[in-house]
Amino acid sequence: MKKIVFTGGGTAGHIYPALAVRERLGAETEVHYIGGNGMEKNIVGQERGITFHEIKTVKFERKLTLQNLLIPFKLFEAVREAKKVLKEVKPDVIFSKGGFVAVPVVLAAAKLSIPIVSHESDLSMGLANKIILRKCDVMCVSFPDTLQGHEKIVYTGQPIRKKVFEGKKSRVYDKNIFDKDLPNLLVVGGSLGAKFINERVWQNLDKLCEKFNIIHICGNQVKEAHKHKNYLQINYADNIGDFFAFADIVLSRAGSGAINEFVALGLPALLIPLSKSCSRGDQIENAKLFAKYGVAEVLEEEDFDESIFRSKLDNLYKNKEKYVKNMKKLANFDASIKICEILENISKKKV
Repeated sequence: MKKIVFTGGGTAGHIYPALAVRERLGAETEVHYIGGNGMEKNIVGQERGITFHEIKTVKFERKLTLQNLLIPFKLFEAVREAKKVLKEVKPDVIFSKGGFVAVPVVLAAAKLSIPIVSHESDLSMGLANKIILRKCDVMCVSFPDTLQGHEKIVYTGQPIRKKVFEGKKSRVYDKNIFDKDLPNLLVVGGSLGAKFINERVWQNLDKLCEKFNIIHICGNQVKEAHKHKNYLQINYADNIGDFFAFADIVLSRAGSGAINEFVALGLPALLIPLSKSCSRGDQIENAKLFAKYGVAEVLEEEDFDESIFRSKLDNLYKNKEKYVKNMKKLANFDASIKICEILENISKKKV
């Protein structure tokens, strides 16, 4: 495998696992990334040794809107642009992390007979990967139960970046803000933030800060700054490993990539998944599965109650060792290696 093209984007959950795979590639591999003018451009643009190619992207809105009528025309243009890039790069294989950004790249690659490997992080497959599954050679999955028995499905687990494991608490622990006698709670809402979680944390700051030091990663869209004893608010964290090293427990949405990182690091989490009113319900499925494994607690938005919310956080910390013990049985550290082996084998199919 001399050249590889990565694709996928829209959220960090579609980008960081691809970068985790890239870390395991040999130094002799030429790496390209095709994406849109979104988060993938900002994140990948900071990575050395990756050539980024921007194309137009097409997003399907999960609501009635006239914009969806334009999708066929936009998709045709996006595929044309992706095809042009692929003809210039001439990759041996494509690695797609899914999301709407990846669809035109995969369709273009299929037209050019370039081998395609994709990855699905969630328990159930999203719309983009349902389309990609028809065109790819192999679909790697994070869960053994995802489309079990399908001829193209290979269980690999979730690829995780090395820097997640290399954090240092000292780089974020401010002795002037935090109480050394209190446990540490990390609040994360995903790369785009989570309005529901943010608001519930702010509404309960007085009582939460009596029991925890809190670092709250609230998302780049938040303009309002909240200040409180034992509380630090930041918008985004490039050095996420340092914040994981700070944490004793986590409050989070329920994206599969994030939860798998918590498991690998031994961090019990209270998960508040995106509701079905604004998603396909994939986070609810993820959260319930990890709760079944005994590594997390779940509180759905529709069932939110402030006293239950605080009680679940208290119990999560008090019973931390039980969750950590279960995580040790579940953690998977070699997903990136497995995927690189698949990419190498599939690339040999190229004519």
